Parts: sequence; structure tokens; C-alpha cells
Amino acid sequence: MAKDKTRARREQLAKLRAEQQRKERRTAMLIWGAGGLVVVLLVGLVAVYLIRERSASALDGVRTYSYQGAIHRETKLTYKETPPVGGEHNPVWQNCKIYDKPIHNETAVHSMEHGAVWITYRPDLPADQVEKLKSLVTTDYILLSPYPGLPAPVVVSSWNNQLQLTGADDPRLPRYIARYKQNATYTPENGASCQGGTDAVADEAPLPSPTNDPHAESASPSAAPNDAAGTEPKDANAEPSASPAPSPSN
Repeated sequence: MAKDKTRARREQLAKLRAEQQRKERRTAMLIWGAGGLVVVLLVGLVAVYLIRERSASALDGVRTYSYQGAIHRETKLTYKETPPVGGEHNPVWQNCKIYDKPIHNETAVHSMEHGAVWITYRPDLPADQVEKLKSLVTTDYILLSPYPGLPAPVVVSSWNNQLQLTGADDPRLPRYIARYKQNATYTPENGASCQGGTDAVADEAPLPSPTNDPHAESASPSAAPNDAAGTEPKDANAEPSASPAPSPSN
């Protein structure tokens, strides 16, 4: 009888130990599973954060060119890009500010040579969009003007760089300004003034024709572009300028 009781007690203890071990294994699996889920969630959150940060700083679609500076012509010029992004230009630069009428390509290009960003928009852009663009012109070295024949509702340009935008609300616009305004990497005459030039708009008086300038060439040749977005930019003739710049200055 005593042996039977001892055996029964041992069997009972063995069952209790086995049950305890099963509970411990289940608890461990739950802990590891929960820990793994937390790790997966953390990795996912970090990935989402990095994607959002990259999206917030990305400037997809910027097209880059290779124009040399310091080539002045007093005549009307033809540019391959619309608007132009560099090349020959008028000896007088356009004062950096808001314009409600088109300005000369030739003087705006000179301003970009000094580090300015030129924001252009289609003349039929809704008024609230135009006001949004005007709100961005809060610092020096920014030009804003309407531009007939744009390939996009809004186009922002600086020397050797350009970005087509969907409108004034495109989040890339302020990022472009922050990156390319007075960018020493691209600007031939970075830090030169964007004031003390001309306020003239394009319809005030015509620029002389190249045929009247024996030293002028027929066009401002475009360098082959390097498209950062991976697509060859389309060539387009810029709108012909219609007014002269003031007397040339150095």
C-alpha cells in the first residue's frame, strides 16, 4: 500500500511538473511573439518615417543643364528652354521682385546668373494660386512673373536648373527655392546684386533684333541637358521678348 501511494504521488508530481512546463513554454512563446510583433511594428514605423522624410526633402523632376555665364548681348535672343535656364543674356539684370506682366528672358537670365530663382506661371493660373506664389516672394533673389506658353502651370528656374510644377501648392516649390536660391554650386556670379538693374516689363519697348547687332549671334545655344528625373527634357522656344532693357551696365 505504501509503495502504491508513493508511486501515485510521484505520478501526480510528474503531471504537475509537465503541466507547469507546458504553461511556461506557452508563456515564453507569447512573450517572444509579442516581442517580435513590437520589433516588426517599430521597423515599420521607422520605415514610414524615413519614407516621409525622404518625400519631404525630395525634388524629383529637376532638370539640370550646363551653360557658361558672363556672355552679354544687347539684342533679343532665342533660347531652347521655356523659360531659359542660362546662356547669353542682357548686360542689365532684372530687379528681383513680383511682376504682374511678362519680363524679358534676357534680363531674367542675368538675374539667375547672380543667384536668383525665377518663378513663372501661366497667365490663366487662378487668382488664388497667383496669390500663393506671391506669398513665397518674401526674400531677395526671387523673381515672379507670368509667362505665356509654359509647359506646366508653374515652372521654377535657376541657373542651369529647372522644375515643372503642378501648381502653386506643389510641395516641391519651397524646397526648390531653399536648395537653389544663391546655390554656389551652380551660380556663376553668386552674391552679385539682384537690385539696381531694371524694373522694365516686356511690353514697354522692344529689344533690338539680332540683325541690328553685328556682334550678336543668331541664338543662344543650349548645352545638352542632364535630366535628374531620367527623362530627356523637351526643347521649346522661349517667348520672344518685346521690350528693351535700360542702358547696359556692368
